[in-house]
Amino acid sequence: MALSWRTEVRALFAWRRVLNRLRAVLRSALTTFVVLTLTLWLMPGVASTDLLDILGLVVLVAVVGAVLRPLLLLGITALGGWGAMLLGVVAQVAVMVIALELDPAEQISGLPTLVAAAILAVVVAALLDWMADSGSDDTFVREARRLMRGVRRRAARRAGGPLITFRRPRPGAEPGLLMVQLDGVAEPVLRWAIRAGNLPTLGHWLRTGTHTMRGWHTGLPSTTPASQAGILHGASRQIPGFRWYEKETGKLMVSNRPRDAATIETRLSDGRGLLRDGGVSISNAFSGDAATNLLTVSHAALPGRSARGWAAFMASPYGFTRALVLGVAEVFTELHQARLQRRRNLQPRVSRSGAFLALRPASMLLRDVNVSLMAEQMARGVPAIYCDLVDYDEVAHHAGPARPESMRQLESLDRMLGVLERLAPEAARQYHLVVLSDHGQSQGATFRQRYGETLDEVADRLAGSDRAAGPQMPAEEEGKVEPENTPPPATPLLVVSSGNLSMIYLTRFPHRLNRSAIDHVYPQLIDGLAAHPGIGLVVAQTEEGPVAYGTDGSHRLRDGAVTGTDPLLPYGPSACHDLLRHQSAAHVGDLVVISAVDPVTHEVAAFEELVGSHGGLGGWQTDAVLVHPSGWPTARELDGPDAVHRQLIGWLTMLGLRKPEKAALGADPLHVEDLDPGRTARLSPSRDG
Repeated sequence: MALSWRTEVRALFAWRRVLNRLRAVLRSALTTFVVLTLTLWLMPGVASTDLLDILGLVVLVAVVGAVLRPLLLLGITALGGWGAMLLGVVAQVAVMVIALELDPAEQISGLPTLVAAAILAVVVAALLDWMADSGSDDTFVREARRLMRGVRRRAARRAGGPLITFRRPRPGAEPGLLMVQLDGVAEPVLRWAIRAGNLPTLGHWLRTGTHTMRGWHTGLPSTTPASQAGILHGASRQIPGFRWYEKETGKLMVSNRPRDAATIETRLSDGRGLLRDGGVSISNAFSGDAATNLLTVSHAALPGRSARGWAAFMASPYGFTRALVLGVAEVFTELHQARLQRRRNLQPRVSRSGAFLALRPASMLLRDVNVSLMAEQMARGVPAIYCDLVDYDEVAHHAGPARPESMRQLESLDRMLGVLERLAPEAARQYHLVVLSDHGQSQGATFRQRYGETLDEVADRLAGSDRAAGPQMPAEEEGKVEPENTPPPATPLLVVSSGNLSMIYLTRFPHRLNRSAIDHVYPQLIDGLAAHPGIGLVVAQTEEGPVAYGTDGSHRLRDGAVTGTDPLLPYGPSACHDLLRHQSAAHVGDLVVISAVDPVTHEVAAFEELVGSHGGLGGWQTDAVLVHPSGWPTARELDGPDAVHRQLIGWLTMLGLRKPEKAALGADPLHVEDLDPGRTARLSPSRDG
């Protein structure tokens, strides 16, 4: 017992720990002093700004924070969900209000003035901490490490360990797999950014050889829900687009709408998903049969009381409050960048006002929350984690996939990978990191911008006396709006678009129609669509199977017979296979329409008002990426998200995190004991694969 206590005392007073604590205390005191000085100077009606009074207030703030923050953390943990967010905002302000109220110098009086001063102090503190770290994530990392150590110590106590210990937990030895999805990042974009030296974390991994990068082909549709249905469940054919119409029920399904996502997941799940054996799903569309779901759309709930990472992020002055303040700064950055695009007449471009202004701070907040949740789960030692980071995709939709604004978001995601690398020694397992994307994006002026009309209007003009219409807002935004209790009746021709992919449904018919039936009802529709300069191809069923029609020719998808000019040529060698596979998807439209692609610039014309789009074919939208530890076995070809699902399952099996499956990867077997721990323990470099 005496030896144990001596060890604890040595751990407590180790010179590095003492020095680090002194630095933290001095920095906190200095920051608080500057914040209070500025706040008192800016606030009207302050009785005095005496140096000793301010120093006394600094001590008071520290004491109040030391007493109140642990109590607030307990309250936030107990509330969970939205309550945690609300109390997280109040927590930092409450500490400052109470300190100012208890100030014996009474430099500020009156509750409204106290609250205003406290809010100002919190904002100034967040900006000052950000500047003190030179815009880095050092304070965020320190908070995450503190969270992880606390989680591991509590786990050790529950397992029969000492009630109090000052020793830091040792790094875990058992393997784990951390899968991070960079939403919407095309393989050529990532490769270019690494070669330009703009992504130091990924660049280091690849250049030192610990990781390898390779591309994979998403196929059609190139959307997040379809890709995650495949990656997480191996069932991508259940999803024909980002949204679609189901004739059996007369319902428009939107895959990022929680109620619809829950229904879709029941069709995807067979109990054998990617995360079935104790895995965790964070910010995904579907669960992958995970044991724990955090911010997963199909489960439609914020993290609850058991997610300490959520509570710790909300309670920390370096968490939610910091992200909120910096998020507001992102709004002003967005306004400035949009103005620059207009002044320079940069084309193509779309409006970046309205709801998109809220997406920038929301994406930043969600990114930091996700990393906090991953840190907590790493400390818990869960075997597998899959998390989707959406920052780049959201900005690239409106700014363009290779524009400076989008690349800055990609750089911020690279920093988050660096944060995870720095947190790895605190984890309860030795986590191997896999980074992948779900699709890319293709740039181009929209269909309406180019031709002065929408695809709905083109179809309406060709439909004669019947009316054609479709959803007016982009698919990804529509899912964030709950539908009315009684949905409006479908129009005779319903046009449902996802990027430059559109599906047209003849809603009065209970089954899918072939070309002869469509021509009988709407004789001008198919030929009129195919002749439009903005439409590259129209796919319809015939007695000989699905056929793709273009302006000057057609292509039978089953046997490859071409009449006239092949309409698939601009879309690359995989187009026929992609379209044929898409035709077998559930609930595919009576007609499938793909916009034209520029043979020189590879730009596409989205049917939605987005300058960067995905969902169809053409450009980089089907070029996804996979970064994994070097030496791991890989399939010779990764065609479609279902193939990526099988690859990831193979790696989980190799690491001993999943029972062996009958399906083989098509590569030589490799066991975890064969890997060099000195190389794969790191989160690593770039070697073009």
